[in-house]
Amino acid sequence: MMKHWILKSAQTVASVACVGAALAAAPAAWAQAAWPSKPIKFVAVFPPGGSVDQVARILAVPLSQQLGQNIIVENKGGASGSIGAAAVAASPADGYTFAVVFDTHGVNPSLIPGLPFDTRKDLAAVSLIGTSAMVLATFSGSEYKSFGDVVAAAKAKKNVNYGSIGSGSLGHLAMALLSKSGNIDWQHVPYKGGGPLMADAVAGHVPLSIGSVFVTKPHIDSGRLRPLAVTTSKRVPDLPNVPTVAESGFAGFDAPAWWAILAPAKTPPEVLKRMNEEINKALKTPEIAKKLDAQGIDIVGGTPAAADAFIGKQIDIWAKVVKDNGIKPD
Repeated sequence: MMKHWILKSAQTVASVACVGAALAAAPAAWAQAAWPSKPIKFVAVFPPGGSVDQVARILAVPLSQQLGQNIIVENKGGASGSIGAAAVAASPADGYTFAVVFDTHGVNPSLIPGLPFDTRKDLAAVSLIGTSAMVLATFSGSEYKSFGDVVAAAKAKKNVNYGSIGSGSLGHLAMALLSKSGNIDWQHVPYKGGGPLMADAVAGHVPLSIGSVFVTKPHIDSGRLRPLAVTTSKRVPDLPNVPTVAESGFAGFDAPAWWAILAPAKTPPEVLKRMNEEINKALKTPEIAKKLDAQGIDIVGGTPAAADAFIGKQIDIWAKVVKDNGIKPD
């Protein structure tokens, strides 16, 4: 009997020891399971080489260091960024897939029929990375010396044409909004991207161009293009002498290009909060700020709620412009 009791006692002690060891190991196991515990994917919703791709790759470096996990950039372009956004919306909401989007994300719901996801409901804003002005410019030999000259010519029915990077692009919509609000008659010439647009703009084949600071400024610096106005509510530090459209007779006009990071809608709030905090931390480093500035991007950052409100407002603004002007995608 004594022998049996000793054996049972030994088994009990062993069991308690095992439980104790398991409990001691639990915090370590939980720590390993805490987010992030594996590589994270950034889906850049445009092809390699463009601004979305650049933003994704610029941020991937510091975020990988801060989070202790690799961030893999995957380009999934097509349909003005909606293909990549749809892929992220359909991804597991586990904090390991994010979308890096451009301003077209706010236009696509009204421009592209039958999107396979609900822009407002299926994706959650993580952070607004930054904004950038677009520049309305003309070739160096042009008769237009100011934005006022362009407006006067258009109102005089002088067949004013402008080029943008494509139908439904933010540049196209901004000019359509100006046309509607100012009763101005000008004609849109869509191009397949910034390269072809700039080639024709500097040659004078299209009298006006509207494009990002990044794509336009090199040609302004070389003297081949003359800037007439920028589309943001404030002047651009890189082009301090160029007036805003608002200063040029259209009070309150503001049409910025923008970049943001999104996640599948049901991603845990604590993950969204952590990623937002790490993005804001990265944006405040001088090296990253310098790289984004080189892309013509003014850093914004801020909370997920602020990013969500900004994107929602953009969706509403451009939906009205698309509807009022009957704009169709390329």
